[in-house]
Amino acid sequence: MKRGSGRNALLVGAGILASRVIGFVRERVFAHYLGNSAAADAFKAALRIPNLLQNLFGEGALSASFIPVYARLLAGGDRAGEEEARRVARAVGTALAAGVSLFVLVGMLATPLLIDLIAPGFEGEKRDWTIRMVRVLFPGVGLLVMSAWCLGILNSHRRFFLPYAAPVVWNGAMIAALFLYGRTHSGYPLALLLAFAASAGSALQLAIQLPAVRSLAGRLHPQWDLTSRHVRSVLRNFGPSVGSRGVAQVSAYVDTMLASFLPTGAVAALAYAQTLYLLPVSLFGMSVSAAELPEMASGTGTPEEIATNLQARLSAAARRVAFFVVPSAVAFLALGDVVVAALYQTGRFTRADVLYVWAVVAGSSVGLLAQTLARLYSSAFWALHDTRTPLKFAVWRVLQATLVGWYLAFQAPRLLGLEPRWGLAGLTISAGLAGWAELLLLRHAMNARVGRSGVPASLLARLWGAALFAAAAGYGLKLWLGTGHPMVLGALVLGTYGVLYVGLTLVLGVAEARAVLARLRR
Repeated sequence: MKRGSGRNALLVGAGILASRVIGFVRERVFAHYLGNSAAADAFKAALRIPNLLQNLFGEGALSASFIPVYARLLAGGDRAGEEEARRVARAVGTALAAGVSLFVLVGMLATPLLIDLIAPGFEGEKRDWTIRMVRVLFPGVGLLVMSAWCLGILNSHRRFFLPYAAPVVWNGAMIAALFLYGRTHSGYPLALLLAFAASAGSALQLAIQLPAVRSLAGRLHPQWDLTSRHVRSVLRNFGPSVGSRGVAQVSAYVDTMLASFLPTGAVAALAYAQTLYLLPVSLFGMSVSAAELPEMASGTGTPEEIATNLQARLSAAARRVAFFVVPSAVAFLALGDVVVAALYQTGRFTRADVLYVWAVVAGSSVGLLAQTLARLYSSAFWALHDTRTPLKFAVWRVLQATLVGWYLAFQAPRLLGLEPRWGLAGLTISAGLAGWAELLLLRHAMNARVGRSGVPASLLARLWGAALFAAAAGYGLKLWLGTGHPMVLGALVLGTYGVLYVGLTLVLGVAEARAVLARLRR
């Protein structure tokens, strides 16, 4: 069943918003009980290591290789195409389960080596507890990969809300563990219990999607079939897709590795900042990209007609993304302390921690728009069954981010006379600069295939102008209000900022602002 892409994006966004809101609740409770302690560092590093498996084989790689093939088969509308789609789904799921099981086993056995690669700065007790937590988390992350297979099937059938809202139960399991054991346990033992809860939550996240998948894809059973040309197409594109995701993860892991050499609290602070930074990326970039992918992949007609349709969809989607992401970037830069305090300042997470995380989030704002739009352009390449072009440009981005990140993290603070810990902000700045380079390369390559695309400069000028003016008013309100409960202060300042931004964009004639208000009225 096809819907308008705007409605599809709204459903994805609603699911992501539900999971992100509960995710922020989890982070707030985590901050309350573990703060920026050594145990928090260990858990955040432990969670990141098996997440490599999820990100390599999960949503991104499957979206790139599986959805275009599966959605094209469904687009035919005939019985034979639907049956072939079901066979492809079962064969891909079987191969994925076998591969993930192997990697989980190898990962659990090789955990000490992974720790030395990802967090070489961890020593003694901190390293030992991190190893224990990683081994507990690995099986759960394997289940999350299979959850991503469910997402691919559901998205292709335009069932967008459930797969993106499913992480609510994963977060809920960890929140329950913190409330149950937070008062009787602390430090490393509490973090280990949290790891067990995360694995249990992974099983729940997969379980709630399976009934819907079965109703759409038929009876679920193992099926080895590597002879189908459609299955071979998925597997052929899966390698570059995994490579592209792997390159992206290399960048994140380089940041974690470098952060492990900074003073205690840097790894946890980076994780807190990334949770914030990924909210607009997921809520606006991922929602639009996920909704557009099956539509772009289902295009039919002559090559010229397909290119024209793709160009129109890509440009319209880019404008929608920019409307939401530009004010997010400005808010992180100008009002980041209000955002961080509203979400995290409680218990062991102090005002000093707020300012530290704000600096890291502000660094992320440099490339927020670029990295969000890059996701959209990557989806357009995936729709064309081209997974190699995004991989090539992702490699360039990682190389640039690594070189610049090392300099900004360790050399720049010393030259500027800053404490070493502030080098963490340099890591996020370097990633943002590299993101702009990647976006320019992706857009240039796509424009050569489908024609001029992207966000018009005149629209960007109006969006940035409105956001900066609204941020200045929000900053003035923050100074006038002074101190108060962080959540109340955040609601007042950020609420004023958001209302002013929407109002100014309406005055400036931004069509996306009118569309948002019209959709809210409906």
